[in-house]
Amino acid sequence: MTTMTRLFAGTPFDRPPVCDRCGQLESACNCPPVIKPKHMTPREKQTVRLTLEKRKKGKTVTVIRGLSATSNNMPTLLGQLKDRCGAGGTLDGDTLEIQGNHVDRLRTLLGEIGYRVT
Repeated sequence: MTTMTRLFAGTPFDRPPVCDRCGQLESACNCPPVIKPKHMTPREKQTVRLTLEKRKKGKTVTVIRGLSATSNNMPTLLGQLKDRCGAGGTLDGDTLEIQGNHVDRLRTLLGEIGYRVT
């Protein structure tokens, strides 16, 4: 009789899933569900401040402040704003920087997404 080897034999995908807290099979686990923290601030309650700053050699940068890094996916938001403005940018801590003067365009874009803009 020949034995067949399974594709995922010996990997974590070969074993049935177990609970991280009690170690039992997930189907037999009696642990209470994990409650996610509710400190996420909705977009409607976040006030975004747009400023225009001059950098070295006369370059202008539109700076976006006031976003909560825990409530937002900052790299994804930066990518969306850069694409819509057609400009480069960077994430500096909890501020977003877009190259060039895009205050008016960003005001409408962030308003459409659901943020309060000042």
